[in-house]
Amino acid sequence: MRTVTKKEVAKRVARMMGQKIYITEDFVNSVFQVLREILSDPDEREIRIEIRDFGVFEVKETKPKPKARNPRTGEIIYVPARRKTHFKPGKLLKDYLKEPLETKKSKKKK
Repeated sequence: MRTVTKKEVAKRVARMMGQKIYITEDFVNSVFQVLREILSDPDEREIRIEIRDFGVFEVKETKPKPKARNPRTGEIIYVPARRKTHFKPGKLLKDYLKEPLETKKSKKKK
């Protein structure tokens, strides 16, 4: 599995926009910082960030589990409600990911 870092994202944005990487690095860092702040807002229990043609980031509240079991000890424990993140891809991304792999490889070679 290949890992893409924030720096790689900034390099691609720089190439796409014809800018220097230090400019786009600040931009990319700022975008991720703002997304993180919005998703971690303590006043909002559930929140949704919709980015058209890309996808939706959501924070949803889980239900408390009064009778969960510790698999190591078998002890019954209480798990409180918490918030979790979820990403749902948009239509364009979903359609692209549904394409057969052979089609994608032949597109890359051209």
